[in-house]
Amino acid sequence: MNRSRSEQPAWAGESGQPVLTVEGLHITVAGGRSEAVRDVSFGVRAGEAVGVVGESGSGKTLTCRSLLGVLPPGCAVSAGSARLDGTELTSLTARAWERLRGVQLGAVFQDPASYLNPSLTVGRQLAEPLRVRLGLSRTDAHRRAVELFGSVGLRQPAEIYHRYPHELSGGMLQRVLIAVAVACEPRLLVADEATTALDTVVQAEVLDLLARLRDELGLALLLVTHDLAVVAEVTDRVLVFYAGEIVEDGPTADVVARPAHPYTAALLSVASGGDWHRRELAVIPGRPPEAGADLPGCRFADRCTFAEDRCRTARVPLTTTGDGRRVRCVRAAELAETLARPAAFEEVPA
Repeated sequence: MNRSRSEQPAWAGESGQPVLTVEGLHITVAGGRSEAVRDVSFGVRAGEAVGVVGESGSGKTLTCRSLLGVLPPGCAVSAGSARLDGTELTSLTARAWERLRGVQLGAVFQDPASYLNPSLTVGRQLAEPLRVRLGLSRTDAHRRAVELFGSVGLRQPAEIYHRYPHELSGGMLQRVLIAVAVACEPRLLVADEATTALDTVVQAEVLDLLARLRDELGLALLLVTHDLAVVAEVTDRVLVFYAGEIVEDGPTADVVARPAHPYTAALLSVASGGDWHRRELAVIPGRPPEAGADLPGCRFADRCTFAEDRCRTARVPLTTTGDGRRVRCVRAAELAETLARPAAFEEVPA
């Protein structure tokens, strides 16, 4: 479908074609019997950080794993397109995926120890791809690996090179995995809950590292997280997922300050922690629908305090607003003043 410039989403603006373009992506689970992700479209430009948020089961991780070619058994892309610098990802062969990963496409996941070979030193696990992918000699690969370990903030990188994964802390392992992910200077880095298991100080250090590498290398960064504070600090734009769909997309500062969808406002309210004087924990009432549930209207309607009968009668499209944002809500315009920013990031009383 052709759009006029005024109707273009923010990621398709004047600064050039996105590094990653996803259009109408559908993902099925249970061997094709249920649709867990439907009609997801977005893009990421070079040097841009895009956050992906939503409750567990919202489809954000499935979407990102489809971009890496590592969907779990029983899951498959059933429709749509995902292009990385013009290369169609949804139809790649296993051999083509091997050539793409680590070169144009990098990834960092939660629990880095699970992705490192415990029987090999971390230096060898970084040097080997440099030799295979870039054709470096053994000596040059060793030298470059030490440089990379230093660039991601590991102290005494020459010594770290000879360490095994069990000899390093969780924060150090995450830095090792980041070094592996960016070694060949990929165009896109997918970070899926990369800081979830880290303590607050190490988390801040890793986020600062990702921001620095993004600036230095011009990386396009897709950051999946449950932590809205992380999104607010690190990303330029945010995609809010609910029940397999994008319900809001826009500049992070605007979405955090003025949420346009009731679900986004609810997430921000939960992020505030609740009423600290009454010791009440903020929650979103109800539960998300089952994956693949066939609902006629808005999938958030049963949990939404603003829902009306019309919200449940027909599927709600993702509409581009006047400020370049996208929102999936039939009442978005009339709720604009009501969905004021919750006190999500105010200082918590001692």
